[in-house]
Amino acid sequence: MTPLDAPLNDASGGETPADAPTCSAKACREAAVWVLAWNNPKLHTPERRKTWLACEEHREHLSQFLGVRGFLKDVVKLDEWEAPEGSQRP
Repeated sequence: MTPLDAPLNDASGGETPADAPTCSAKACREAAVWVLAWNNPKLHTPERRKTWLACEEHREHLSQFLGVRGFLKDVVKLDEWEAPEGSQRP
């Protein structure tokens, strides 16, 4: 088993399969809990939503990063996320 195939530990101490969604924060391998839907109005049509995933620890930081740029549109629990038509899904 290579390191990329090995299961990852989640914050609860359990194991997360290697193909489970993980946080988009640089070098974070924690299980994703949140979807941050965003849009760069200079590049995307108003209805388009790009997504970043976040663990509990990085949700606020990633939200602030997108928010100060005016890109953040929505923050939703991963298990409740329904991507709008034409969006990228995590």
